[in-house]
Amino acid sequence: MKLLFGCAVRIHILRRANANRNGGFLLAANHISHFDPFLISLAVRRKIDWMTMAEFFRFPLGFLLRAIDAFPAERDRADLKTIRTAIERLKNGRIVGLFPEGGIRDGSRSLLEGAPLRPGASTLAQIAGIPVLPCVILGSDRLYSRRQWLPFRRTPIWIDFGIQISLFLYLYT
Repeated sequence: MKLLFGCAVRIHILRRANANRNGGFLLAANHISHFDPFLISLAVRRKIDWMTMAEFFRFPLGFLLRAIDAFPAERDRADLKTIRTAIERLKNGRIVGLFPEGGIRDGSRSLLEGAPLRPGASTLAQIAGIPVLPCVILGSDRLYSRRQWLPFRRTPIWIDFGIQISLFLYLYT
């Protein structure tokens, strides 16, 4: 991935140290393109287990996704198997990445424009007793244009990691 994106993009990372802490946490990011999980994974020094749309797990893509420890998630309902898998991985000190928008969103449907979050991320963090790390990615949607992949073009991508939120602490005070 580094080689592929190294030729096409220039990634600017803000507050990378926030993402490179020990222990498990839920990485919750906005989602503006299919390239987001790959680019965010390049910015984090640890491996991220991505919650991925169940539709992507059909053969042969499912084999590749499982090989990188991604796991399927239903977008329209709470799937107990997915929740258990995420909680187990988080409690084992791993990073679980998800897009709380439930898919690629732009314009008024995007978090960037003030659209509401789905409740799954905060509920999962509360059950697992782990913090949520907010992440914003900008510019990756430009990679859908073939012109952006021309040599020496280097599309700028911005990734910012916020301050971790420990939701479960606030619920009991």
